Amino acid sequence: MLDWAASGAMALTGVPDGAPVASPAPALAMLGQVTAELARATGETGHAVRADPAELITGRAALAGLTRGGRVSAGGSSFLLRSADGWCAVTLSRPDDVAAVPAIAGSLGASLDGASLDGASLDGTATLAAACAALTAVARGTPAEDLAAAAQLVGVPAAALPASGPPSAPAEPAPGESPSWPPWRAERIAAPLAGARLAGAVVADLSSMWAGPLCARLLGLAGAEVIKVESPARPDGARSGNGEFFDWLHAGHRSLSADFGTRAGRTALLALLEVADVVIEASRPRALAALGLAPDMLSHRPGQVWLSITGYGRAEPGRVAFGDDAAVAGGLVGWAAGESSPEPVFCADAIADPLAGACGALAVALSLSAGGGELIDLSMRDVAAAFAAPGRDIAPGHGPHDVLPGWSVACPRWHREQAVLPPRPPRPFARAGAGEEGRAPELGADTGAVLAWLAGRPAAC
Repeated sequence: MLDWAASGAMALTGVPDGAPVASPAPALAMLGQVTAELARATGETGHAVRADPAELITGRAALAGLTRGGRVSAGGSSFLLRSADGWCAVTLSRPDDVAAVPAIAGSLGASLDGASLDGASLDGTATLAAACAALTAVARGTPAEDLAAAAQLVGVPAAALPASGPPSAPAEPAPGESPSWPPWRAERIAAPLAGARLAGAVVADLSSMWAGPLCARLLGLAGAEVIKVESPARPDGARSGNGEFFDWLHAGHRSLSADFGTRAGRTALLALLEVADVVIEASRPRALAALGLAPDMLSHRPGQVWLSITGYGRAEPGRVAFGDDAAVAGGLVGWAAGESSPEPVFCADAIADPLAGACGALAVALSLSAGGGELIDLSMRDVAAAFAAPGRDIAPGHGPHDVLPGWSVACPRWHREQAVLPPRPPRPFARAGAGEEGRAPELGADTGAVLAWLAGRPAAC
């Protein structure tokens, strides 16, 4: 509890004009167990990576100046809506999500009560506010699962909050104590390779935004050579976000630009996938299948590890998720005082993203230490559920921890007090790599070198 207060994550959890919320604290303790295991596993086949759990969860918020928003996410694009029978999270982070609101309402037989959502203003904050207001009205008369299903049907990330309710006995867990651990599934796709190592391994990172790139960053710190793959027509959306955060994730990596709509682009990507020791992707399965590059359509070199990060797992390919709504889907929320009972609020900043990134890195490191040759299916919803479970299931023995005026947390057992601290910026990139140290490469900056390396020419990758 005291570590949660000091981490910056508690400052991001709660209603804006109320007290910060301590209830999700076990998630930070559990992430500490994950990072400790990651240090051990990466040390076996590469450089031991000792990640700071608080930095993983709150680094983006610190760099972007985000604050807690209660039932509006710290990033401002996800909303927790009261439904007829509970709560539902909906993310409207893209213009297409906002434009889909009339279709969501219409499929539920609801009217928008005159809300203006015309295409002329779909990229404006006023339209986002109108869309949220419209969905708020629709949600009150709709079961949470029905609202989430209607949103997902048109490609809008949404999830009903599980009905387990607020935790009554949070505690400090270890991953092995949770029945939902590990939150990934692995299947054999190639023969294991004796002596597989992270140090010097080639990682093909096809992912974007946060979870996958964080995984790639951690593997890079362990000694892997990371090649970030992007399409020039659709680069990583995070490039247009906070530049410092993008640099923190991608500094020291190579950048390969390949047009997947052309034969040459697909050929280059296939060549990279054939030689990569680790592949990270966060696409819907059908997207890679359309290119003929899905993992079940390829042969895999001995020891190759393929990490597939999705919102709900490869068995549910039609459902999409971002970090905040995926956390709600897994029940990982804070609980703030309501009118008559506790009410949910978003936990930290898109917390399912960094948790999935850390778990993905651990899953890859553990697989390689056993020889690899596996497809790892990592669901952000399942990760959030695993981190939410200890707060519901394990008794603490410490009693309640009071949040005091001025925002500090008091432990009655140890008579200790900890101020609720703001998020702190992540430490600068520390590993020397290609290009300017501390800066992410420009899009396609290393395309020539990577293609030359793939072709077997002297230019080193």
